[in-house]
Amino acid sequence: MTRIIGGVAGSRTLVSPAKATRPTSDRIRESVFSRLDALNLIEDSKVLDLYAGTGALGLEAASRGATRVVLVENNKQALGGIIQNFRMVKQALQKENLDCDFQAIGKTVQSFLGNQDESFDLVFIDPPYEIANDQVTDVLELLMPYLEANATVVLERSSRDSQPTIPEQLSLTETKSYGDTVIYWLNN
Repeated sequence: MTRIIGGVAGSRTLVSPAKATRPTSDRIRESVFSRLDALNLIEDSKVLDLYAGTGALGLEAASRGATRVVLVENNKQALGGIIQNFRMVKQALQKENLDCDFQAIGKTVQSFLGNQDESFDLVFIDPPYEIANDQVTDVLELLMPYLEANATVVLERSSRDSQPTIPEQLSLTETKSYGDTVIYWLNN
């Protein structure tokens, strides 16, 4: 069971289509968002969630004060779940007279990054573990023109995989392992 951890929609359960997604565990999301909150990187931010799955990462940011969240997911079943999950988060936001500009996009990550012009402060990249590191590196390179100055990129990978090649425009600031998952913290 995946849920929103904190913010105005905290503790609400998210729809997770069976076999269509591999949601980031609550424990890992709690750790990631504790750090983002401590660094004051969520409030009023523009967030991009690539390989969004359930939308848990982007919607967690919306619950905690992001003003714009774009979720990119190619799987139609998962995209339907994202839209349901956003409606639930939006209701919680409206009860507090808050709003978040939300967009769910049903495209591949590469297609989205090849045809858009918006820039972001905070980016989550949580591709399926079977996606090869060279594809992850390609996505990071495609992402570069769409990062605001001092943007943060949170990349999730399997701990069984080696570290992907990080483009020289990004600096790896920390690597944190959580059992079978590793989080790479990147900044431009």
